[in-house]
Amino acid sequence: MTEPTDGRDGPSRRQYLLAGTAAVGGLLAGCASGGSGDPSNGTTEATDSGVTTGEGGETADGATTEGESTTTQEPYTATLAPAGEVSFDSVPESVFTVFSQYTDMAVALGHGDAVNAMYVPEMAGTTMNNYYEHLEGVSFDWEGLPDPLSDGLPKELLYDLDSDVHLADPAWASTQKNWTKSDVDEIRDSVGPWFGNFYSGTHADAPEGYGDAYQYYTLWEMFGHVAEVFQERERYEALNAVHEDLLSTVEGSLPPKEERPTAVRVTLSEDQFYTYHLNKPGYWLADTRPLGANDAFAEKDWGQLWGSVGFEAMAEADPDVILHLWGMTPNYDMAEVRQTLADHPVGGQLSAVQNDRVYAQGMRYQGPIMNLFQIEATAKQLYPEQFGEWPGYTSGEPYPDVPEGEWLFDRNAVAAAVRGETS
Repeated sequence: MTEPTDGRDGPSRRQYLLAGTAAVGGLLAGCASGGSGDPSNGTTEATDSGVTTGEGGETADGATTEGESTTTQEPYTATLAPAGEVSFDSVPESVFTVFSQYTDMAVALGHGDAVNAMYVPEMAGTTMNNYYEHLEGVSFDWEGLPDPLSDGLPKELLYDLDSDVHLADPAWASTQKNWTKSDVDEIRDSVGPWFGNFYSGTHADAPEGYGDAYQYYTLWEMFGHVAEVFQERERYEALNAVHEDLLSTVEGSLPPKEERPTAVRVTLSEDQFYTYHLNKPGYWLADTRPLGANDAFAEKDWGQLWGSVGFEAMAEADPDVILHLWGMTPNYDMAEVRQTLADHPVGGQLSAVQNDRVYAQGMRYQGPIMNLFQIEATAKQLYPEQFGEWPGYTSGEPYPDVPEGEWLFDRNAVAAAVRGETS
């Protein structure tokens, strides 16, 4: 693969990447599908153990926002375990991401156009834009960038991208195929620093060599640390204020625990449900935990990130509400999911199916903007009497229109913050 240039005497990095996608067409072909494999999205996914399952994905790039970003020419530092304190000479202009929580953070901070890679971007980027549709002046151009996990995690790709920062967990990277801690250190020293934290997603144990340096963060704590990287404290504080207000609205209106519905978070795949908890620690549950529904599988211990149950076990649990993870992504058609359940001799008898309470959920790889929308959606799906009826989601369409009087957070305030209008 040709070495990228700085654009002064050859193609720009963007032009280089676009050309590179043709050279690695097999890596970037449209493989994201809602089939088996990973219990959730049907695409290649790195797990806490570093094992990948399922199929591979697409390509991604930058956000367009209005307003100017705050930059500085003075050296500064940002801190996040396990990377620790990281020094920067200037605000990064090329940013490597894997999972979309960091891509969404870059967009939220006004630096989405710096992103040069992203996991299954056709799925994730489309889903992000389905939320951004409701934020004036905010969008994400995901086309033309490589999926760093479409063929493992090639070290050569990281050299080719020559990123100023890698918003990815060095501990997680050390578990990938053909990677060791020395490879991670090599990229840090030869290309650019790592700055990410994967295992806060589930509070799973960090891999060998990183345990002593590891720390768990909430999604919004991580977002604050990433804001340090981009020197965008004002944007972060404005968005965090919206989040705090949303949590206050939700938590202050929840019914007593005994009056809350039973619910499950699952993904239907053929004759089984891949299952997830609702209220456990970790930022993967940042959209369900605040709602405190009664988890129908709360007592299940799958010994890993997820479990799987058949229709009989689902019928035994018989939850009031089924939250279908990835249902608001292009990988699933919720009309087909509901029809499959209704046509099944056991599935058709489930209370959630009979009462039309099978709902589309978003992505667990959620950044701050995604999290705001996903908390709102889940609140309305679980508690329509308290938070207003969920208008329903149509596959292939943006996040549904919610009447302004029924917003649980202020879209205008979010869009203004992303555009840099924070004063």
